[in-house]
Amino acid sequence: MCGVFGAFCKNGSSVLEDVYLGLYALQHRGQESAGIAWNSENGDEVNSIKGMGLVHIALDQKQLASISAHSAIGHVRYSTTGSSGLANAHPITANYSMGSVAIAHNGNITNATGIRNMLESRGAIFQSTTDTETIIHLMAHQSHKPPLDALVDALRRLKGAYSLAVLLGNRLVAARDPWGFRPLVLGRREDTTYVASESCALDIIGATLVRDLEPGEMIVIDETGIKSLRIPVQASRKYSCAFEYVYFARPDS
Repeated sequence: MCGVFGAFCKNGSSVLEDVYLGLYALQHRGQESAGIAWNSENGDEVNSIKGMGLVHIALDQKQLASISAHSAIGHVRYSTTGSSGLANAHPITANYSMGSVAIAHNGNITNATGIRNMLESRGAIFQSTTDTETIIHLMAHQSHKPPLDALVDALRRLKGAYSLAVLLGNRLVAARDPWGFRPLVLGRREDTTYVASESCALDIIGATLVRDLEPGEMIVIDETGIKSLRIPVQASRKYSCAFEYVYFARPDS
């Protein structure tokens, strides 16, 4: 499927090198494209670098080293919805009336086509053919709500698999679908907190695995610490994709 990675450092140190290395460790999860998104110092604007191919080709490590950002997310893509092109490379980013948002997604939203048709009938204009972009449009339709509430409301409407790393202003948010299809782990090293598709991405930067996110769990990371929330969807049972263990995941994760 894909690989996601996110980092937040509460002492203000740049995390872009960590995100680059985390994606390098997750390269086996996607070789089509790679990207990193980060927030401006005040969190008002989201910036990104994306490219086609492997991490070391798609992303300029020297350029990233010249940029300082205390929160960032990254993605390596193995497309399941939408074509393999730069327009569909993640993270998907946007600036809307309530601030900036960037989303890196591993999974497949099975009701995305229906949601997209509904949104387009109401005037939404999509910039890609990925299912992930529907999340941002659902948030924009709830622009009277705070961004975190709008994200929760958007996720409540989704069916299928998603493990997400999201930048909301100066916060890093991670979420796992209520069925637990795709993995997502939480890690830590000193003042920096990480989320990743697999623990091997924590090992490469010397971070410690804290735990797996529970199915249906959302965690919010900011300067005050970590807060755990529940996505308000009842799942009758938990599922996991067998291909994670026989095809996608690294054996040392």
